[in-house]
Amino acid sequence: MISQALRDARRYEEIYEKEILPEQRPLFHLTPRCGWMNDPNGFSFYNGTYHLFYQYYPYASEWRSMHWGHAVSKDFLHWEYLPAALAPDQLYDYLGCFSGSAIQTEDGKHAIMYTSVRMAPEIQDEEGGIQAQCIAIGDGVDYEKYSGNPVLTEADLPEGGNRYHFRDPKIWRASDGTYICAAANCTADQTGAILLFRSSDLMHWKYWKVLVANKGRFGAMWECPDFFELDGKYALLVSPQDMQPSGFEYHNGNGTLCLIGSYDESSGTFTEEKDQAIDYGIDFYAPQTILSEDGRRIMIGWMQNWDACAIRNKSELWAGQMTVPRELSIRDGRLYQQPIRELSSLYRDTTVCKDVQVVTGDTVVLEGVRGRCIDMTIHVRPADPERVFHKFSVRFAQKDNLRTAVSFRPHEKTVKVDRKYSGSCRAIVHQRRCLVEGSGNGVITLRLILDRFSAEVFINDGRYVMSAVLFTDLAADGISFFADGEAVIDVESHRLS
Repeated sequence: MISQALRDARRYEEIYEKEILPEQRPLFHLTPRCGWMNDPNGFSFYNGTYHLFYQYYPYASEWRSMHWGHAVSKDFLHWEYLPAALAPDQLYDYLGCFSGSAIQTEDGKHAIMYTSVRMAPEIQDEEGGIQAQCIAIGDGVDYEKYSGNPVLTEADLPEGGNRYHFRDPKIWRASDGTYICAAANCTADQTGAILLFRSSDLMHWKYWKVLVANKGRFGAMWECPDFFELDGKYALLVSPQDMQPSGFEYHNGNGTLCLIGSYDESSGTFTEEKDQAIDYGIDFYAPQTILSEDGRRIMIGWMQNWDACAIRNKSELWAGQMTVPRELSIRDGRLYQQPIRELSSLYRDTTVCKDVQVVTGDTVVLEGVRGRCIDMTIHVRPADPERVFHKFSVRFAQKDNLRTAVSFRPHEKTVKVDRKYSGSCRAIVHQRRCLVEGSGNGVITLRLILDRFSAEVFINDGRYVMSAVLFTDLAADGISFFADGEAVIDVESHRLS
């Protein structure tokens, strides 16, 4: 039975999505039907289509009481909105239906596991509350909350577990058919831990063990865990809060972390071997992954940063967007990311330019290379390997004084994203740098994906990725190239539509 709160949300989104014109949204990045979007939720395959839910407040373009929005796709690029799936309408979740995941059950239903939040008598801050885990079962459109909710509560936490920071369940099936849930929690020392729970039927759960404990290494509370096998290794993705930078890693404060290692399924033991940031840009958080029908591990994240939300005016009809879905692999002990191959289905006009000289004092503009919806790959090298240039830069979303830039300094081995001239009037984060190993010889490959209000840079075949949103006027569509020194570039640019 659909509650009045959910019925109201569905009626509202159906009316107000019509106020948003197609050209006011990105071309292929998912945005909320209307209102506010943050974390991706319930990324799953069900009834022959890919489902993506998201944290959602339909009534305003700002974070408030969380609902679950819902969209489906056959190719990860063309999304169809479905009615909102969850609304805070029960005593146990009236402060919000927070992040979670989804899975197909043995009897062919679509099961959602989400975090509920309710007020505690001792809490005065209305944004706080006791967190628990709940189940809703549906048919791909409508979902009914389980009468026995919540299925995991503070009573199920190990000693020292924090009932105010217990959230974001990620569920999967083990090889023996058991359901496993990895949930984020905060330990007594106020740092994150990922807890494992087990169930035979999704409704009755028991605490198993700690999968990974932060122990003060990477920020404080960890959020939004995802755990999966990939290329003979296991990867744990989490989003830590309040991170301190370490060299060029972990500069986002509320950022992302990938731990790579081995996992013994029978004992639930994960052995860490490597850690790295997932995205080195400005805007990326709370990624979720899915195994596609053809066996690819696909990841999507919220392309925003909690510290930079002011870049989007609250008077706008929508706020928040997802990244381009990315194919993941592990090579040389690192997580690599590439835009999904389906992106080529959007290619229209292609421009190829070889051996273009870019030297000090010149502004290079290439015929046919412009736009705000493009997929452009730039191979950069020094004109003389004995005299490596000091800087190479590509500027885009450019007109008059407006521009955003990606620059490469081989002597520092860094790539920088800079949007301070993108039209923002807010003193928010506008720059981020990434250390690119092995680039001191001046050779680098930059793949730039633009989609109206965002830029994603895939460096050296996706070894590093940098994401940033921008809301520059769409009339700013120029692209140009600069160098301090002498560089040579090959450019392949595809207009997307």
